[in-house]
Amino acid sequence: MVGAPVYLNVYDMYWLNDYAFGLGVGVFHSGIEVHNIEYSYGGHPFPLSGIFENAPKDPDELGENFKFRESIHLGDTDFSPEDVQKIIRQMGSEYQGDKYHLISKNCNHFSGHLSKTLTGKELPPWINRLATISGSMPFIERWIPAEWLTPIASTTKIK
Repeated sequence: MVGAPVYLNVYDMYWLNDYAFGLGVGVFHSGIEVHNIEYSYGGHPFPLSGIFENAPKDPDELGENFKFRESIHLGDTDFSPEDVQKIIRQMGSEYQGDKYHLISKNCNHFSGHLSKTLTGKELPPWINRLATISGSMPFIERWIPAEWLTPIASTTKIK
């Protein structure tokens, strides 16, 4: 059986990069593309999975502040589309929307976890450099507006 290619799709979050490039780092959104579906993780105020699917390499589905940067072939996987869906459902309990944090649990952490599961490979280190640097120099996080770090609480309630 020939494996399915697995890609890391990287997007510039250029509204944040205006600030981050001044610190010598970039802020990127990433998703993992496999079987013609891109899987990403994002924040929302609910204790439900924050993993979502979108068309590969389509920044319009992500919003006006995202620009497609590049696609990196990470390797191949022997997991079927059904197996990948099961993996995503299992990961949903760990990657809940209300647990999203720009520094400590972001889309790049998710992409790294999924890449490791599907291919056994890590992401290139530059993808999540801001989070890595902030982990060793916590004062950097204090420079980032709080509303960028975690999802803003919504007044909407699930009944």
